[in-house]
Formats: sequence, structure tokens, C-alpha cells
Amino acid sequence: MRRGLLYEEAFKKPQFSGHETFPLRYGWLKKVFDAVYPLEQGGRRSETKELFLNEEAIARFGVGKNMVGSMRHWATACHVIDEDEDKNIVTTDLAQLLLPDDGLDPWLENSSSLWAFHWNIASNSAKATYIWLFSHYNNTSFDRDTLVKLMLEVCASRDDWRNMAETTIRRDVECLIRAYVNKPSKQDAFTEEQIESPLAELGLVQPTNKNDTFQLRRGHHASLGDGVFLYALVDFWKRYTAAKTLSLEAISYEPCSPGRVLCLDEDAVAERLYAIEEISGGRIAWTETAGLRQVTTKYDLEKMNPLDFLKLDYTATRLRKKVA
Repeated sequence: MRRGLLYEEAFKKPQFSGHETFPLRYGWLKKVFDAVYPLEQGGRRSETKELFLNEEAIARFGVGKNMVGSMRHWATACHVIDEDEDKNIVTTDLAQLLLPDDGLDPWLENSSSLWAFHWNIASNSAKATYIWLFSHYNNTSFDRDTLVKLMLEVCASRDDWRNMAETTIRRDVECLIRAYVNKPSKQDAFTEEQIESPLAELGLVQPTNKNDTFQLRRGHHASLGDGVFLYALVDFWKRYTAAKTLSLEAISYEPCSPGRVLCLDEDAVAERLYAIEEISGGRIAWTETAGLRQVTTKYDLEKMNPLDFLKLDYTATRLRKKVA
């Protein structure tokens, strides 16, 4: 098992700041991609080092200096950009699939794009607060103070995190809530102005009737496509174990698993796995033998590309548009 490796990868260099208190905003990922990709394709990769640092960055992105840093932070967490061995900024395969003008979803109109970005943020990034909330917090309800206290306890338990200031953690928690929860409305009817971040569209964190209390909404999630579920499953599987089988329990409950990160209960996970052989084109199958409920594959897991599965959601959307 690679469980320890998976855990340590997620917390190798934890980030509690870098967002400059700004949640991910509409248009940011596309703007970052459009700034980096032409330089990368034009053989000017070394120029990307200055994209977010020089004085032209404010004019280029049309935001303030702090927001420029926040845009880079979120684009990295969503796996839109990365750094190569020379510290140049490069676009990822995910970004190149989705965000070019002729890509699968340049304007993020398909909910699967947001689910994929959430998956990367909360399972495969350095954003420790997000990973702890979605993978390690075992209750459904929480408030700001509870989450701050939890993260301070986590920091105190690890030698390399002990100097983290409470104010930094509190700002990070506040940013998380603003990213996943719509702003309260002064009107009875819901308005688009309430949506501060595209991640709030997923409905994973919702306010309760109690003052300043929130809950993780676990269930089936109709907006979660089969393709992005498979994308998450294969990504988790490859990092979790080299075995050809993966149990329903691991998929549902292990830290950084699809069940945890995508807020799916066990029934919702099982329901998706029942049809996985057809959806995956026979590459993954569901089995129930000797009381063991698991998925299995005959293929080389290391050669499976999660993006191949993600594409399924966009193919289905295009077919529906043609029929309409």
C-alpha cells in the first residue's frame, strides 16, 4: 500500500496562505492560461517567470497586485499551471485539454471542470486546510472557530508546522468558506451576485439555520459526471496502491479518496461503481465475490490517464447539444 506516501505528498509543503484572502474567482484560470500558454508554445518559456512579478502583471490581468498573486496561487492549486525544473511556469495537460479557446471548456460552462478543479485542490495540492476538511473531518457540521481550532491542533502535532500563526489559519478558513459558500442575500430570491467563487456552484458546503454554522453536503450530487468521477478514481488509485483491485471501502472512506473529497456517501459511490465497466469501456470492472466489493482492472494502472476518462463528460455534453 502507498497510503503513507499519499498522505505525505498532500502535506509535504503545506500552504495556509498565498491566496491573499481572495477565493478563486470567475475568469481567473482562463486569464492565467491565456498568459502562460502562448509563451510556452512560442518557445519563450523563460519569460513566464516574470508574468506574475513585474509591473506589467497588474495591467495584464486587470487586477490589483495582491490579486495577481492569488490568481497564481489558485491556478497552481487547481493544476492549471506548474513549474518545470528551471522554475519556468508551464501549463498542465488538464489546462491544455480544457482552457484553450478551442478546448473542451474554456469558459467553464461544464460542471465537470469545476469538480476536477475541486478534486485537485482538496486531494492533490498543498492546501492543508481544504484537505483536512474534506478528507479528515469526520463530522458534517462545523463553524469557523471549530475548523481553526482543528487546524491549530494539526499544526501543533507536526514539528514542521508548529510556527503557524492563528491569524494565518483563520484567514485561510475564511477564504475556504468564501470559496465554497454563496454570499448571504438581503433578498428573498437567489441572485447571481451571491456567487463569489465558481466552487460554490458545487454546493458542497452549505450554511445551516444556526448562526455561522456550515455543513458538508454528502450524497449523490447530480452535477457530478461519470467522467470526472472516473478521473478522480483513477488518480486516487494510482497514488494509493499498485494493486489491480481497490475496495469500495477505500474508495469511500480513505483520506483523499473520491468518496471523501467529492462528498459522496457509500451508497452514492457504490451506485456509480455498479456501472463502471460500461462507462470505462471495459477498462475497470466491479466485482462482488466472497463478500468483497471492489473494482478491478486487467490493464496497466500506471499507463491509465485520468484525463481520458474526464473527456467522457464533455463528449456527452456535445452530443446532447447536437440532438437539441
